[in-house]
Amino acid sequence: MSRQYFGTDGIRGKVGEYPITPEFVLKLGWAAGRVLCRGHAGKGKVLIGKDTRVSGYMFESALQAGLSAAGVDVLLSGPMPTPAVAYLTHTLHAQAGIVISASHNPYHDNGIKFFGADGTKLDDEIELAIEAELEKQLDTVESSKLGKAQRVVDASGRYIEYCKSTVPRNLDLTGMKIVVDCAHGATYHVAGSVFRERGAEVIEIGVDPDGFNINEQCGALHPELLRAAVLDQGADLGIALDGDGDRVMMVDHTGNILDGDDLLYVIARHRLCGKGLGRDKVVVGTLMSNLGFEKALARHDVTLIRTQVGDRYVLESMKQSGLVLGGETSGHIICLDRTSTGDGIIAALQVLAALSGMSRSLNDISSEVSKTPQIMINVKADASVVNNQTTKAAVAAAEADLGDKGRVLLRPSGTEPVVRVMVEGEDDSQVERLAHEIAAVIRAEPSL
Repeated sequence: MSRQYFGTDGIRGKVGEYPITPEFVLKLGWAAGRVLCRGHAGKGKVLIGKDTRVSGYMFESALQAGLSAAGVDVLLSGPMPTPAVAYLTHTLHAQAGIVISASHNPYHDNGIKFFGADGTKLDDEIELAIEAELEKQLDTVESSKLGKAQRVVDASGRYIEYCKSTVPRNLDLTGMKIVVDCAHGATYHVAGSVFRERGAEVIEIGVDPDGFNINEQCGALHPELLRAAVLDQGADLGIALDGDGDRVMMVDHTGNILDGDDLLYVIARHRLCGKGLGRDKVVVGTLMSNLGFEKALARHDVTLIRTQVGDRYVLESMKQSGLVLGGETSGHIICLDRTSTGDGIIAALQVLAALSGMSRSLNDISSEVSKTPQIMINVKADASVVNNQTTKAAVAAAEADLGDKGRVLLRPSGTEPVVRVMVEGEDDSQVERLAHEIAAVIRAEPSL
């Protein structure tokens, strides 16, 4: 069965446009409560967290009402990173966690994502069960069985301590100056404390959320702001998180911007020293993972497995194969021996532990990766354009031009109405030319 509402990362869209409306989200809370707490002795409880978007207040209330109507108790954490909700769901013994966030999207978008009791994203079957429940008439349990709500007053403190526990106790960042950009998002009140309490001198930017400035020219999507701050402050490195804290980019002391591939390589190199990759020496990436990253891993006899784009697919592959390290170029990095989902703060800590353990700088280790030129262009278009003959012909022509020295990837986004055009090859000018040629063909297609 195909999913009607759920995409690759929950349900997402523009606030006020169906299904991101108060009415739908209220019923979604009711449907999710019925499915996720089914069979639980007693009422069951669900944790709700959110990022800093102004619409979060509205949707928090709607979800709370729907869950209560289904007879489910609610725990409210307030603004918290997505991975923090995953962790707290498990540690508070809730039957599910819900995050109100559109991740890296601008403030006028929002979304709802779910975690199961174990802190991992829901299986397709459960999402389909929730969608089936949405087709039913909402009926409220009798008053004596309505769910209640309460605040989790120590949520941020619990998560800060958890993050610090994922690296060795003797990791001392004293003498290191770090700039942390929280994108005016959900990590604004926790990220700085994590690194500061490990001894670092921390300069914080992007920590003044007003409901509207989340991800606005800052954070992991716009690391140029971090780069400027690192150079201006003479910092050792910089850490850029996205609006909900599950992505990370970093900047070294020279101003080089390092993406998920670079950071995965640094972590993998360190783990090779202590056999932290497991006996199979495998890292999971995606179709977007850079060829230069794959070649750098291969020089150390580490295999890269590629999945579809999306951290849920990376996680599925890791779990199926019993692997511990994987991620995406975009900065979703999953260390399954440390956490159950992608976590920007924990990934950054793993990088810092690698630098300390290898007594090398971020610039030094990451320079071992020689990236293959790659360009990605986002084109506003219907997903169906990927399969039309004109587009296919443009892709075939580009592939013929590249020969065996590059590749083309065309894919609809799972989170916004765009088609992503990626071209990778050995020659910068050729890669850029071919990507723009394909993008122009897609733009010329009539909208559906």
